[in-house]
Amino acid sequence: MGKLICDSTTSSPVIPWIDPSSAPSLETIDTTVGLADQASTATWENVSGLEDQQRRHLTRLHAKGVLWKHPEDQNTAVVFKLSHGGDVEADGNCLFTASKNAMGSTTDAKDLRRRTVRRFVEDLRSVSGVERQEIEKAIKHMYSPDLKSGWGIHVVQEVKLLAKKEDREGLDSAIDELAHLGMQRELAAESIYKERCIAVDDGPSWAKYMSIAGSPDDEYDIISLQYTEEGLLTVDENREGHAAAFGDDIAIECLATEFKREIFVVQAHGSDAMVDEENCVFFLPHRPRNEICGPPFFLFMKGTGWCGAGADHYEPLVAHPSLFVSQEKVAVVL
Repeated sequence: MGKLICDSTTSSPVIPWIDPSSAPSLETIDTTVGLADQASTATWENVSGLEDQQRRHLTRLHAKGVLWKHPEDQNTAVVFKLSHGGDVEADGNCLFTASKNAMGSTTDAKDLRRRTVRRFVEDLRSVSGVERQEIEKAIKHMYSPDLKSGWGIHVVQEVKLLAKKEDREGLDSAIDELAHLGMQRELAAESIYKERCIAVDDGPSWAKYMSIAGSPDDEYDIISLQYTEEGLLTVDENREGHAAAFGDDIAIECLATEFKREIFVVQAHGSDAMVDEENCVFFLPHRPRNEICGPPFFLFMKGTGWCGAGADHYEPLVAHPSLFVSQEKVAVVL
């Protein structure tokens, strides 16, 4: 795995990117332990937006560490002490930027996004018809939900559509035409976008959607229709084309598969989620679809109670390998 290096945004050591073609041994991880123990680490006291119960629990994770065992080789075990890896820009690319920093990779976030989409397309070709149906059912649920149900869980539901950049002028003309005929402009926009744009409801449309980084080079713009139980709430037309596709669980699994490493999203909930301190931090695992050839990496998400599923912003965690003493002395066994 090589020696620990420092990310340019933090003085904390990070686990460098691992070539999926070469599996690091536990011994190569152990060679980094001395450096990690001696290195200065950023404390959770400096991380903004945390409540006291979250801060105390996260500080304990760093002090005692979390125990990871290789799923196929229980004799391979490493304790990681977790610290915050620094803020990343909230530009819609945070999953990929945070993953880059957590891995210590020199690959940029846009390239990680491209590799994630390519991995998804390749894997989708190889799955059975039943498995593909399940994947596409999940995509449809996330981005083209059934607006007749789900209101017991969500106050607002969102439908994602893709508009080709080259078609925007024609779409605007069609919306204006309906508005001139007396239709309310937002309802006119909803009607035209639903009729002429691509719904994100299957594998190919997800790949198009997840390719969008909010840059002029994107082929598509994201259109977001928000609904309450009473009907249309608002239309986000994204006229500047700056909206990027936020990473989802499917994208995280594809990243895990691409790098042959488990990814753990560490989600810290505050008092608004009505959880006690012992249960305010959750580890959400994402396992690769292929073999595991390296240690995991970790992402951080500040959860909020109102949506139940956490925030939509990822930050990197720095995983410091530490000597394994005993399972009873660690904070969490993964």
